[in-house]
Amino acid sequence: MGEMVSYPSNGGTSEGYLAVPSSGSGPAVIVIQEWWGLVTHIKELADRFAEAGFVALAPDLYHGLQASEPDEAGKLMMGLAMDQAAKDIAGAAAYLAGRPDVTGRVAAVGFCMGGSLALWSATLSEHVGAAVGFYPAVPWERMSPQWDNYAGKAAMIHASEEDGTCAAPGIQQAVRAIETAGGEVVCYDYPGTHHAFFNDDRPEVYDREASALAWARTLEFLRSRLG
Repeated sequence: MGEMVSYPSNGGTSEGYLAVPSSGSGPAVIVIQEWWGLVTHIKELADRFAEAGFVALAPDLYHGLQASEPDEAGKLMMGLAMDQAAKDIAGAAAYLAGRPDVTGRVAAVGFCMGGSLALWSATLSEHVGAAVGFYPAVPWERMSPQWDNYAGKAAMIHASEEDGTCAAPGIQQAVRAIETAGGEVVCYDYPGTHHAFFNDDRPEVYDREASALAWARTLEFLRSRLG
């Protein structure tokens, strides 16, 4: 359904996978990768968002690199330059906001590493009005989020039991900061789930029931926030 596109990124150029709904227009979603990179699973998620009526863009934050083994993925994640990631994400938001087929505001949805980056994205760009983080890895010390920028914005977090649920310190830090800034945030627990329970390419952790519930909650949230 989608295709690779290039977009401006703070004086440079970045690439991402773009999927457009059959209706030809809709609100926009930035789909942010896990630590594996811009793999098929993430592109398929962008396609799913397009099928649900959103213009979806998945930025290639590793700029062409991918991993298939955890050790390799961990190295790529630790090697990710956060200043460049911020430019890529903010550039993606500006690119989507400027497209004639995008109606309303832009949201960001991310998974694992991307879950944290999605929550961060609302502090990076005025165009991002809502964020959804699936089991965010929350290395906030690498990002230094300007949480005050969440005023008037909203976030949703899906937490796995393996990661410590919504009570995990990193998640609680984000929740308190967003609320203090005047933003809205809701966090959902999924009992018995593992990290990456939404990834159907990983049968050892995938949870069909929890995934369906999280997906429904995400779509309802995005539609209510983006119009």
